[in-house]
Amino acid sequence: MRWSMIFKFGLTVIVLVSVCMFYLIHHQSDDSVHEPPSEDDTSVGNQSEEIQEISAEEKLRRAELEKKERRWRESIHLAVVVCGDRGNESIILIKSAILFTKSFIIIHIFSEQELHSSLQQQIASWPRVISEKFEYHLYDISYPDSNNEWKMLFKPCASQRLFIPSLLTNVDSVLYVDTDILFLSPLEEIWFHFTRFNNTQLIALAPESEDRQTGWYNRFARHPYYGELGVNSGVMLMNLTRLRNSTWLPSVMKYYREYKLKITWGDQDLINIYFHFHPDELYIYPCEWNYRPDHCMYTSVCKGADRSGAYILHGNRRAMQNDKQPAFKAVYTAFKEYEFLQKMKTSLLPTLLKYLETASKTPCGTVKHIFSKRVTQFINHADQ
Repeated sequence: MRWSMIFKFGLTVIVLVSVCMFYLIHHQSDDSVHEPPSEDDTSVGNQSEEIQEISAEEKLRRAELEKKERRWRESIHLAVVVCGDRGNESIILIKSAILFTKSFIIIHIFSEQELHSSLQQQIASWPRVISEKFEYHLYDISYPDSNNEWKMLFKPCASQRLFIPSLLTNVDSVLYVDTDILFLSPLEEIWFHFTRFNNTQLIALAPESEDRQTGWYNRFARHPYYGELGVNSGVMLMNLTRLRNSTWLPSVMKYYREYKLKITWGDQDLINIYFHFHPDELYIYPCEWNYRPDHCMYTSVCKGADRSGAYILHGNRRAMQNDKQPAFKAVYTAFKEYEFLQKMKTSLLPTLLKYLETASKTPCGTVKHIFSKRVTQFINHADQ
């Protein structure tokens, strides 16, 4: 009985102490809720609002950065190497790319320092509505270990294309073209070939020749080359990410040391040697994507171009400027004379057809539809 009373008394004391402590704590909490903020508290509040303001600005900055990064990833990247007297030619090339292409184009121009000012001035003279369709970046010519031997391989700066994967490290894929190129169709059409690459292919090229009787590599090459007739490097789709992860660069440098006394066409020969040993890494598109005088100067041998017209014109051996291939010069002159903002249907197209007609009695001029078909179809479709 005694122990029961002691237990009840102790329990009562514990309950009373607990109630008192609860009351004190609750009362202090109420006081703190209703207590007006001190100067220090106001300062902390202002800092909190300021942090929120900075966060909003940072959010906007990040959104703008993400927009630029997304455009960089989703745009078509075009690369060209400009040296010597090829400056004006490269401007007409870029002009032809912009005329037909709806996608935003990011153009990478590798050029000798002394040509930068002229290139910038000519591009800056274009109307704003044209400038909004692309952006461009100028780079100096750059070789491993500043080796000028690479610069003078074949033609000045031509071998720069071999090192593009290690120079454009923030670009996934690029379309490289020589300066003596004219686009007769939108860049989206050749860019689509990237979707046809298998898991091993790094680069897309067109054959060097369609005819064994006139092919150069099968008759004269003293080094290994791709396939039966070799490939031409003037129009080259390059998956730069895959190239950086491949043996491309060390292999090319190795092949140069091994075959440099046997190569004639410089970097193109090195590309052929590489794909002779790595044929599974090359994607081949047909001749209409790299249409050259060799395809028509004797007889018309590019059957795809006969049917569909040439998508890309390649006036190698200065066919765009000299009088040896009037049909090629006719197309180049028409593009050169065309002024931005003129209607292509009433300006570019009639001029192109007129100049091609003057070349109609020359070997390539006899297939003049090859030079105008894609342009005509594009302009007529855009006019609908």
